[in-house]
Amino acid sequence: MQYGYFDDEAKEYVITRPDTPQSWSNYLGSTEYGAIITNNAGGYGFYKSGARGRFLRLRFNNIPMDQPGRYFYLRDAENGDYWSASWQPVGKPLDQYESTCRHGTAYTVMTSRYAGMATEATYFVPLGQTFEYWRLKISNESERPRQISAFSFCEFTNQWDTFQDQVNLQYSLFIVRGEYNDGLLRIAIHDNLTSDDEAELKSDMSSRAWMALVGAPVVGYDTSQGDFLGPYRSYHNPLVVEQGQCTNSNAYGDNACGTLQADLTLQPGESRELLIMMGIGEARVVGQQTVAEFGSLARAEAELQKLKESWHSKLGSLVVETPDEELNHTINVWGLYNCLITFAWSRAASLVYNGERDGLGFRDSVQDILGVAAAIPEEAQARLELMLTGQLANGGAIPIVKPFDHRPGFEVPPNPEEYRSDDCLWFFNAVPAFVGETGDMDFYLKVLPYADEGEDTVLGHLRRALEFNLERTGRNNLPCGLSADWNDCLRLGYYGESLFVAFQLRLGLTVYAEVAAHFSQDEEVAWALAHRDKLDVYIQRYTWDGDWFIWAIGDDGTVYGTKAYEEGQVYLNTQVWSVISGAATPEQAERCLQTVAEKLATPYGLMLSAPPFVKTPIDVMRAVVFNPGIKENAGIFNHTQGWGVMAECMMGHGDRAYEYYRASMPAAYNGRSEIRQMEPYVQGQTTYSIYSPRPGNTRTAWLTGAAAWSYYSATQYILGLRPEAAGLRIDPCIPSAWDGFKATRRFRGCVVEVTVTNPDGVCRGVKSLTLNGELLADNLVPADKLAEHNRVEVVLG
Repeated sequence: MQYGYFDDEAKEYVITRPDTPQSWSNYLGSTEYGAIITNNAGGYGFYKSGARGRFLRLRFNNIPMDQPGRYFYLRDAENGDYWSASWQPVGKPLDQYESTCRHGTAYTVMTSRYAGMATEATYFVPLGQTFEYWRLKISNESERPRQISAFSFCEFTNQWDTFQDQVNLQYSLFIVRGEYNDGLLRIAIHDNLTSDDEAELKSDMSSRAWMALVGAPVVGYDTSQGDFLGPYRSYHNPLVVEQGQCTNSNAYGDNACGTLQADLTLQPGESRELLIMMGIGEARVVGQQTVAEFGSLARAEAELQKLKESWHSKLGSLVVETPDEELNHTINVWGLYNCLITFAWSRAASLVYNGERDGLGFRDSVQDILGVAAAIPEEAQARLELMLTGQLANGGAIPIVKPFDHRPGFEVPPNPEEYRSDDCLWFFNAVPAFVGETGDMDFYLKVLPYADEGEDTVLGHLRRALEFNLERTGRNNLPCGLSADWNDCLRLGYYGESLFVAFQLRLGLTVYAEVAAHFSQDEEVAWALAHRDKLDVYIQRYTWDGDWFIWAIGDDGTVYGTKAYEEGQVYLNTQVWSVISGAATPEQAERCLQTVAEKLATPYGLMLSAPPFVKTPIDVMRAVVFNPGIKENAGIFNHTQGWGVMAECMMGHGDRAYEYYRASMPAAYNGRSEIRQMEPYVQGQTTYSIYSPRPGNTRTAWLTGAAAWSYYSATQYILGLRPEAAGLRIDPCIPSAWDGFKATRRFRGCVVEVTVTNPDGVCRGVKSLTLNGELLADNLVPADKLAEHNRVEVVLG
């Protein structure tokens, strides 16, 4: 079943049916002032932190999952009928109510038609501002004059700290006030305390918000949620809207809302536009100043165009034309936009993430850089440097970096038993990706502080990352899994050994040796390669099980992921990373990838492991807490799908790589959204596998490592447009049925137009490559040969 379509020209996804299987969402604003909005205007808002700065409320784990939100209610004075500018919350019958939602790049537009009236509601946060616009256009499409009342509604939190607001009600129900003065609603929490708009987020602070109406006189208001909704009512039938007149209520404890009423008379064919402005800060100062500067329809339109131009310029870093339209939608708009949003918010705020991850998860945020380095290299560098200063002097990392109060040199290390083994090994993916994009090899020589004490060059940080794992090995001389490797469910005992981390370590040693060689640091090269050689011996001695690599070895010597182990026999990560790291022999690489195809591949993606855990003790594998076929328990963990694609591409298996890619590509489900249920334009964290009764269902939208790895694997391995320090490597691995593709890549201030042809129907292998008519010796386009505008022609064969 299809609920919408991709409009790549406008860079929008258009939802034509509002009754989507789940609430389909979008992000507005920035990391300073952010918001989530769904196709039915549900969602919430937050300042700097989704956990400690949430000023608009969402009632989590509800049906529908997106209420309350940013609503416009409309009421016909002639007959008392009322509806909302979005289908929900009123929910008029769909044979009478028509609705379309256009999710764009940091803005959303909803149109509706009902009872001879049409509306268009546009929501966005202007660039660099801490307020939002809700623009409403109301049109009379009937043949008689209409008397229409319009009501805004949002529900403010009583405390910006979500725990205090949602749980500690004996306190938070008694600290909010609301009033209307001088044309603005004023919402105040802890009104007796002095307001400091620049203060750090904390519980005992004064927090203020405001709302204004532009375009019509205010004929009524409400700041008391209870008075607006009425007793024993909800968002679908508020008493004030039913009666047609606000009560002018002032919240004093309990719960606050933002409602302003305008009464309009519209002649046949006439349209009127209203503007709601809502933001944070003191209404008497910030609110008044903001309305004075930004409070016009013309200014709102100008700000919307600035917003679109800013976001669209980021999406212009790569534009492709392939035989697969759904891949084009993914690469040209939504795959990168998903990466940019995930980069900004890590795992901090969504319709599922409820503030439990306040800040930037270390390993997640390092990996997120892979998806955005080409689009926003300066921001990527700033994030990379931030995360490097989250590394400790011993080579480990603090688990969460909080940009709003991070203090390098003064952070407290975690307890030794809390270290995770993979944290800083992700730098060996992210740092080369950034340097490849910019060509700035001197970045490796930049000096940055450690989180707790001391400082070093970036190259020194990388060495400490390697030493951290080399110094923590088990009885078989493989790296310890510590509290967890990438898989948080793995419980090996502190000295249990993780093969996945061994493969990461091997890749890290290879990368380190290559960088050290560039700087003629021969002793460092020899050091890294000697450790790699030793590691290779232990990998081959202890971890090959005949048809696949094992999973891990417990500190009691138990080997997991073998033919003899009933549950979790085959583990995806160790198979694909044996190839990515170069640890597998050619024969092992072919055989273990064939095992993945036979035992882990499904029509919906690659399972993380199989068979599922049912009897395994929880102190060995916490995945047993999940239902079989979900998340780490033989589910399809979408974070890992890109690794499977990369491994197959590295082996030249373009047909299988693309089969895997499409199995988990959101856009491939646009015409069958009832299977995936989640948004068909962004990634989800987990997909239910064939071991569940609902295979293909996908959950936890937007904020997932799947975004970066999916985009990275598609652009750099399937399309093969891989930046290196010396230039742009072009090494496609495509389906044999493709006759080629075109791509326009922004690279180091130049434009590179690439045309790939595939006359022999191969998957991989560059027969010839020309740059601006010059035949090059191999498939590397040297950066020093690039002009401002370039044409590259590639023939596979």
